[in-house]
Amino acid sequence: MLDRLAHAIERHCQGPWSETAVPRLSLVALDELMEPIDVTYEPMICFIADGAKRTVAGDRSWATPRGQMLLVTLDLPVTAAFEKVPYRAAVIRLDNRVLAAVQLELDEAGPPTPQPVTAEIAAPISPELVDAVTRWIQLLDTPEDIGPLAPRIESEILYRLLRSPLGPVLRHWSLADSAAARIRTTARWICDHYTEPLGIDEIAEVARMSPATLHRHFKAATGMSPLRFQKHLRLQEARRRLFAGDVTAAQAAQAVGYVSATQFNREYRRAYGLPPGQDAAHLRTRLDAAREVPVVHDGSPAKP
Repeated sequence: MLDRLAHAIERHCQGPWSETAVPRLSLVALDELMEPIDVTYEPMICFIADGAKRTVAGDRSWATPRGQMLLVTLDLPVTAAFEKVPYRAAVIRLDNRVLAAVQLELDEAGPPTPQPVTAEIAAPISPELVDAVTRWIQLLDTPEDIGPLAPRIESEILYRLLRSPLGPVLRHWSLADSAAARIRTTARWICDHYTEPLGIDEIAEVARMSPATLHRHFKAATGMSPLRFQKHLRLQEARRRLFAGDVTAAQAAQAVGYVSATQFNREYRRAYGLPPGQDAAHLRTRLDAAREVPVVHDGSPAKP
């Protein structure tokens, strides 16, 4: 069944990463190993039909091989490394309203069991989920069926996910005032304000937690403190701008919120191993050497 899913992904993936006409469905297909890339995940579930990927966020690292699904519960800046190819994956972006509607239909008694605040969790893909995700992708063969049938199949996928080992985390994630929801909201807020000077007290106010509680929950979820999370976002975006080749290091630093170019250069080198200009040149050289396997679009690294 996984081979059938991988084949469906391959047929409909235009390049390494493809958005599709099916709402909230994206496809990934890689045939050659590529350098690790920086990307910010949205809340999503990634179904890996072939290959393997390793993801690093702060102090945490996890591998997801063929036949596994990875749940990401909040906006999370990561480094993604593809460890085995061919790599085929289908990604469903989570919509809390759709998930809540499916959850209401389950009509389960009692509140969900409290879960640890975590940004990611992996589990095997059941045969029923493989079948549902494959049918979801195959709607791309008959575009006229997408409108009537895609929402129904998406609801089936979410129903089976709620019945899977990921179910308890998904239920907790969907609660409006849970610790997980507060951390998700806070991470999204930092993503929207990462170029601004932020303090831990201001971020704690957004989370409606004390600074100590925020730090504990945020570190458990993301592998990093809120301010390190912000710094990671800044460096990630500065690297993307430098890779595109239309700004200087000083301009990139200023654009992402750094006041001190010296601090930017120091933190950039610590994160990526080279000064900003040299790192960008090195990235472009690697790209030129692999032109026969395109891995970028519009000057920005491909998404995993």
